[in-house]
Amino acid sequence: MRKMLLAALSRVLQGPAGATAAAAGRTASRVMVASRNYADFASEATFEIKKCDLHRLEEGPSTTAVMTREEGLHYYKTMQTIRRMELKSDQLYKQKIIRGFCHLYDGQEACCVGLEVAIKPTDHVITAYRVHGFTYARGVPVREILAELTGRKGGCVKGKGGSMHMYTKNFYGGNGIVGAQVPLGAGIALACKYFGKNEVCFTLYGDGAANQGQIFETYNMAALWKLPCVFICENNRYGMGTSVERAAASTDYYKRGDFIPGLRVDGMDVLCVREATKFAAEHCRAGKGPILMELQTYRYHGHSMSDPGISYRTREEIQEVRSKSDPITLLKDRMVNNNLASIEELKEIDVAVRKEIEEAAQFATTDPEPPLEELGNHIYFNEPPFEVRGPNQWIRYKSVS
Repeated sequence: MRKMLLAALSRVLQGPAGATAAAAGRTASRVMVASRNYADFASEATFEIKKCDLHRLEEGPSTTAVMTREEGLHYYKTMQTIRRMELKSDQLYKQKIIRGFCHLYDGQEACCVGLEVAIKPTDHVITAYRVHGFTYARGVPVREILAELTGRKGGCVKGKGGSMHMYTKNFYGGNGIVGAQVPLGAGIALACKYFGKNEVCFTLYGDGAANQGQIFETYNMAALWKLPCVFICENNRYGMGTSVERAAASTDYYKRGDFIPGLRVDGMDVLCVREATKFAAEHCRAGKGPILMELQTYRYHGHSMSDPGISYRTREEIQEVRSKSDPITLLKDRMVNNNLASIEELKEIDVAVRKEIEEAAQFATTDPEPPLEELGNHIYFNEPPFEVRGPNQWIRYKSVS
């Protein structure tokens, strides 16, 4: 009897021959995928990229780009993280956990990622209010960005900046006044030149801000003083709800500097942005003065969360861009088709990113809000404490750097 029971148990554990064979096949498949991860992938590949349109330049960036497997995986994970972070921000806003203004960056990920991987950590970046992607690319963790959006103490600006005002080292944040960051960027570039550190300031603005008078005044000053400033127009085709064709007599934004050389770049291709940014940075570091880049890109959301984004453009237009020009899909196809990664490997990255975003959102919704007495803090950097008047003249707060 004991032998019969053991034999029956053995058959149950082993299962029928077909099941055993299937399990063995699955195991072999896992081993094969694991071995591909380490042995069978190409270490790098060379890609043809779109030629940039040039203004006042005899030569432009290279039309070929080399990307290593490690670089591709880094670009993919970074862009996917920004995409998922913005989708989570959309969800939190609709749940009324994020309040106030909120401008999302999904669709434009290749711009901030391509720029960041082409510059040095010591270079400087300043942009407008569509800022979350740049904040992450400059090194701020997702949890601190989402916590800032929800106004929590653990946010990157201690819960005081919200969606439009995020900062970190050598990153001067999002700015809410249309185009006002452009003169500030020229000021940062002047400091770079004054201190002789061979650093460059990358100053970004949108097509909607491109008609601002202060931008043209800044062009003039930067050209006169040969400032190491790269002016970057992120042309996502709509300034709020107005198409570029209705807002600008000339939509050749890369030529707007007139006497400043310019490039028009495919802003949906991370490699195009990377190569153009390298070219522009080298131009500035060589002492040739400013240069202008126009990144042709697209936003999937409306101008802000209060804009449904379909009253001035069609759903079909958005879907067409998603299907033909999505920056993440373009990179994914390149990597898979050139044996730099497998579909399974990229899916694992997707799963890990979703987990990271969920954990960050959990932190951003449970972290406490900053206490009221911290309202006056951080007005100045590295200054002795001083009193700040509160909501009325009888309330005083002490500002701490």
